[in-house]
Amino acid sequence: MSPGPKKTPSPTGRTTKRPDSAGRSRIRQIEIRTRRLVNTLFSGDYKSSFKGRGIEFLDVREYLPGDDVRTIDWKVTARFGRPYVKKYAEERELVVILLVDASGSDRFGTKRLFKLEQAAQVAATLAFSAIRNNDKVGLVFFTDHIEKYVPPKKGRVHVLRLIRDILYFEPEHRGTDAGQALEFLMHVLKRRAIIFLISDLMGDSYRPEVIRQPLGIVARKHDLVVVSVSDPAEKELPRLGLVEMEDAETGELATVDTSDPVLRKRFAASQSARQEATERLLRQIGVDHIPVSTAEDFSKKLHQFFQKRARRYR
Repeated sequence: MSPGPKKTPSPTGRTTKRPDSAGRSRIRQIEIRTRRLVNTLFSGDYKSSFKGRGIEFLDVREYLPGDDVRTIDWKVTARFGRPYVKKYAEERELVVILLVDASGSDRFGTKRLFKLEQAAQVAATLAFSAIRNNDKVGLVFFTDHIEKYVPPKKGRVHVLRLIRDILYFEPEHRGTDAGQALEFLMHVLKRRAIIFLISDLMGDSYRPEVIRQPLGIVARKHDLVVVSVSDPAEKELPRLGLVEMEDAETGELATVDTSDPVLRKRFAASQSARQEATERLLRQIGVDHIPVSTAEDFSKKLHQFFQKRARRYR
């Protein structure tokens, strides 16, 4: 019998499987695709969508006709007897945090990809966009516990490590507590960051009345963006007859008649109402939302998001 996959320690004591050759090829394919998107479709979008922390004083130079008189450095002007103005530059370096829901429900999919795989591709695109602009990227995995924290760094090798973690990390728990994860970031992030919460938004901790306060607190200090990853079967039950279904986060089993029209209608209405409530909440607290599905290419939704953000800053 061949030995099981090797494991490497993580900063929090959790473990990530070391991928075999097929796994390494999988990571490489994600890198190739997402870097191509970053260098073509998203070229310039990221930088114009996220502003730096402000302006930083660089130097002074002699005044030229047309310069804003408010930038005149009066002390230097008095010293040299002719007008000088201050030169500024935008403090560009940003910190991007990928806050990834690692609960069991993300390991589900009925169409092109599992939700986890789609999440990895979105995260990789965001991460490569960040390092292309010399920004740092960090990662937090959470369930109903903080499973793993990878501090922000730069570089391709670091991003590949994050992709590997998203695909192969094995959490110790299965539930979800998004509020706890958001609170954790408020403690570890010392300055303003861009936080992408990547999740299927399933579980009681995402109910609007539960998540409103944690989201609002974080959004007041940081630039928070919610990336919701869904699968068509979560909106409308497939007709499979009697099916024993397991709750991916609690492990509870139940037999469900998926062909029952009353059940199907009730299920679809419940999911639609929950989605509308979530979208309404995010609008109310000023948090951007990127909805992506396992049934479609995520790049279009991400491109639309970048363009919308860029227009906001023009």
